[in-house]
Amino acid sequence: MDAVNESSEGAPFILLGLTTSPGQRRPLFGLFLVLYLAGILGNGLIVAAIRASPALHAPMYFLLAHLSFADLCFTSVTVPKMLANLLAHDRSISLAGCLTQMYFFFALGVTDSCLLAAMAYDRYVAIRHPLHYATRMSRAVCTGLVGTSWLVSHVHSLLHILLMARLSFCASHQVPHFFCDHQPLLRLSCSDTRHIQLLIFTEGPAVVVTPFLLILASYGAIAAAVFRLPSASRRLRAVSTCGSHLAVVSLFYGTVIAVYFQPTSRYEAERGRVATVMYTVVTPMLNPVIYSLRNRDVQGALRALFTGRRISAGDS
Repeated sequence: MDAVNESSEGAPFILLGLTTSPGQRRPLFGLFLVLYLAGILGNGLIVAAIRASPALHAPMYFLLAHLSFADLCFTSVTVPKMLANLLAHDRSISLAGCLTQMYFFFALGVTDSCLLAAMAYDRYVAIRHPLHYATRMSRAVCTGLVGTSWLVSHVHSLLHILLMARLSFCASHQVPHFFCDHQPLLRLSCSDTRHIQLLIFTEGPAVVVTPFLLILASYGAIAAAVFRLPSASRRLRAVSTCGSHLAVVSLFYGTVIAVYFQPTSRYEAERGRVATVMYTVVTPMLNPVIYSLRNRDVQGALRALFTGRRISAGDS
């Protein structure tokens, strides 16, 4: 039996969580329960409204529904376990459970990244090439973008998990985090982790940095078009919308890049936990507000969803 199997059978990992202070656990439980429920409710309502309303079957909303579904699943991979551990005495997790959590966390996180880039491209085409929008963002193109996002994310995650499963953990099994993440586990490993870090710095930019740069380029082109609008009120409204989108996108990608794109030897657990909260809890909660709930079409679909009134495409 190899070392990794011995460690998994004899000593499960202990997730130390957000804090080791007993007095802070209940307040943190209440805070993150509210944030989690807000994210689940917001994203769930967006998915339900888009599926129920014929008026929201445009490409933008098709992509948005997948983003909301991915966000809903993304937070559910880590936050329920974190909440349970804030109240539980036993905060252990087996190696198999740890790798499973990591697999879905990475897969859904990369799906989010790719879908955000696809949505930025959709807005770019709508504003810069409105006459070609129907062909460039056809149903087949949108389905291809979404399918590629899910496929690439699962291939990415599988690569990392296969390498992580080969590591041995012969030192402490106390993970200074609220879930099983790359950097804390690599710090605990007594195996050679250079091949995993090489994968992070070579393949990682393709699924994180490249989408971020594409989003920035898309919004740069959109901004150039916005400032040519004749109406000052329309310019102000467009700048406000784009600014809020970019703020949330920058928070998501900025914290992800700060956590993962650094040598393991330089990783600081406390700063890593704070940054991780930003992209695992805060941005999935903000996405429905930023992308959807300020949209009049979505607001109408939500009202129809609650009142039971059918809404047609012509109502938007």
